[in-house]
Amino acid sequence: MSVLKSILAGFAAMAVGLFFMGVGRQISARLQRRVGPPLWQPYVDVIKCFARKSTSHHFIMDLGSMMGLAGLVAAATLLPVAGWLPFPSGGPLIVILYLMPIGYLGMAMGVSASGNPLAAIGIGRALTLMVGYEVPFAILLLSIVAAFNTSLLSVMAQVQSGGLGTWNAVRMPLGFIAALIAMQAMLAEKPFDAMIAPAEIASGPMVELGGKFLGMAFLQHAVSIYVVTGLVVNMFLGGAASVPVFFLKQLVLFSLTMGVNGIFARFRIEQATAFLWLSAGSLALVQLVLNLILY
Repeated sequence: MSVLKSILAGFAAMAVGLFFMGVGRQISARLQRRVGPPLWQPYVDVIKCFARKSTSHHFIMDLGSMMGLAGLVAAATLLPVAGWLPFPSGGPLIVILYLMPIGYLGMAMGVSASGNPLAAIGIGRALTLMVGYEVPFAILLLSIVAAFNTSLLSVMAQVQSGGLGTWNAVRMPLGFIAALIAMQAMLAEKPFDAMIAPAEIASGPMVELGGKFLGMAFLQHAVSIYVVTGLVVNMFLGGAASVPVFFLKQLVLFSLTMGVNGIFARFRIEQATAFLWLSAGSLALVQLVLNLILY
């Protein structure tokens, strides 16, 4: 039964993430005063990609693409959604944060096997950016563990179930702002999208992807949206009493991310890393000190 629930959770993460991608395209279109594609366009794109012929440069490319998607899907199955979990694990945050980089590193391994120098540049930038946002997020984890003495997402959400005043977004505002900045970078949206700059490095990691590989990349991004927004909902927005409310909170967070994406210009990769450490890192560190004093 747990295996079946895990499979359903994985497909749900893909489906919800693709829907969020459709909403994000609509938000970007409205900010740019155009109509934009329909909400179901990401589903159509994935189907079209898997229906086309694929070119693989090396078996590592196949292995890396599968590893990239599998790592994030595994993280999605451990994410509590309104108290629902395929496994009675409580949503171990440390394990989820361990699985997520496996997904990104799998994509890096697969794309690097193509041998395209533009792809290598994009992957190098992506791994550099990962260092930029992983440090603030790790400090945020320590600050919440210091406050609640637990790293289980289900317990964190339960502690915040008393209403808006008990949400960590209200009780730990500096940490919440740091989480929003880190989330922007984790989703690779402007101003933190130097690794896929189309006019500069021809979309970087995406330059050699086609067919099923491009479809896997779409699905990986969709699951990444689902996992990252779900983490912030459980850590700072009190989780949810029902699945629709949980998805609505995720959608609000992602809509905010796409709003920022449509307004800001792109950072250079060194600017992005420095900004993450100086802004999100500093706020997270101050929140950690406050939590150690107050709790």
